[in-house]
Amino acid sequence: MSLEQTLRDRAGNVCEFCGATEALQPLDVGPDADGTADRAVLACSACADQISGTSDLDPKHWHCLNEAAWSQVAPVQVTAYRLLTRLPDESWARDLLDMLYLDDDTLAWAQAGLDTGEADVDTGVVHKDTHGAVLSSGDTVTLIKDLKVKGAGFTAKRGTAVRNISLVADNPAQIEGRVNDQRIVILTEFVKKS
Repeated sequence: MSLEQTLRDRAGNVCEFCGATEALQPLDVGPDADGTADRAVLACSACADQISGTSDLDPKHWHCLNEAAWSQVAPVQVTAYRLLTRLPDESWARDLLDMLYLDDDTLAWAQAGLDTGEADVDTGVVHKDTHGAVLSSGDTVTLIKDLKVKGAGFTAKRGTAVRNISLVADNPAQIEGRVNDQRIVILTEFVKKS
């Protein structure tokens, strides 16, 4: 059976992201794509062009990730994770990325295909934890002291893990993360990389 037919069978003849039924095509999910369905997705031409970067991301189109991100298919999870990280200005995308759980191997695969540090290189901003370890978007950090969260009415306790952090592009001393279901800004001096 061909790769395309295998993917069509898995996806039920629809795009694995938006559910479109026209112009479907297999799309490798690298790095280390091996030409099998375990390393590929079935995408319509609109999704495929945006995933591959041949056309600009349309944030409205990618609201479909609210469902697709929860797929049980690893290459779909990986692609959804990468797309969400490419939409840092969209609050819904940041929130979904915060909620998304990937097992360790799938997360490593997703992060291996990201253009990590691109924003840091462009701005010259490097975020470091309290011990000097370089932080990247998507990292998990642990709070090293209790932090009173202004305006939210709670204290973020020492030892709290903050997953899928975002970097504040113009300030190396600040990151963003979700604590107690609230997105907050955290000073890097109060976290250590996990």
